[in-house]
Amino acid sequence: MGRRKLTPARLGPRDVLHVGSGGMRSRPLRVVLSALGIAIGVATMIAVVGISASSKEQLMQRLDRLGTNMLVAKPGESMFAGESVKLPRHAVGLVSRIDGVEQAGATGTVDGSVRRSEKVPEIETGGISVQAASEGLLKVVRGEVGSGSWLNKAHSRYPAVVLGHVSAQRLGVGAAGQQVWLGERYFTVVGILEPLPLAPEIERAALVGWEAAERFLGFDGRPTAVYERSTDGSVSDVRSLLAPSLDPENPQNIKVTDPSAKLQARAAMEGAFSSLLLGLGGIVLLVGGVGVANTMIISVLERRFEIGLRRSLGAARGQIRIQFLTESLLLSGLGGLAGVVLGATATGVFARVDGLPGVVPLWAVGGGFASTLVIGTVAGLYPAVRAARLSPTLALHAT
Repeated sequence: MGRRKLTPARLGPRDVLHVGSGGMRSRPLRVVLSALGIAIGVATMIAVVGISASSKEQLMQRLDRLGTNMLVAKPGESMFAGESVKLPRHAVGLVSRIDGVEQAGATGTVDGSVRRSEKVPEIETGGISVQAASEGLLKVVRGEVGSGSWLNKAHSRYPAVVLGHVSAQRLGVGAAGQQVWLGERYFTVVGILEPLPLAPEIERAALVGWEAAERFLGFDGRPTAVYERSTDGSVSDVRSLLAPSLDPENPQNIKVTDPSAKLQARAAMEGAFSSLLLGLGGIVLLVGGVGVANTMIISVLERRFEIGLRRSLGAARGQIRIQFLTESLLLSGLGGLAGVVLGATATGVFARVDGLPGVVPLWAVGGGFASTLVIGTVAGLYPAVRAARLSPTLALHAT
């Protein structure tokens, strides 16, 4: 009879996991230390992406709430030196008649300062401006009153004032009902506004009614800023018509701005700085991969007897390679899972402390874990090949 060629037994998935995790089970402390570098790298990457995504999500929610359909028209620079540009008295009415405009309001700069009392020096303004405000302004900027109420027809004729959020803090006014010195008399604070991200200039202003500003503060009745809200689909058309409507003869003298552009740019640039931190996380991950490779090389050296014995009992080189490659993948995967949990937890804690919506992109989780498997494969490839090339005789003899 001819001699039959012997073929090595095939290892099933369960057998591969068993032999691949054997070295890990015998040295748990080494496994923890080796996986720690991978875990820190993955956690850093996921936390950086998660915190950036959470911050961006907050900005997008704020934009959705405030809207991107508000435009502001202000006097620009005149073509003739020394000539000031002024908006017409009926600017709000002109803007309201533009097709697509839903709401319009205005403010007008008033000469004078607001102080806590007449005993405070006039030069100590605290950076607070005095502005006449139309009754429809609050709806246009989508503001909210934190204390008291907004200017109405009754308030607009009497010495009443609404303070912006920052103005109230600088004046030390915590609630409506108190009085401040404005011009040459006391004005009663009838309201304090909540923060206005799209109109920070109003946050730092003391707002009085249009008629009261003309009656008590010498206001000339000309607005210095017109705010309007249009439908989402007509923003571009309204923007092109604002300047000609306010100054048909010299539309170039009118400056039209979009207050939401700053928030949109901030949202777009939110991940710029995160790229640097993401790169640092990648470096940490590579260092962790070097640690895994070093651990696997040491493991091969320490387990030469095991390798030689298995080879003598018929294990093929491919099975030895699979054994150590599986061990490397398990080691990296364990670190990757720990890193995902740590990164997601860090993102959640940071978001909770800062009041952000906790967001961990799935692509970051999947990409972070997949990168650990790639690193595990690369890190375990050389040790696995080295283990497979060991001669059974020399391995048993050396031991």
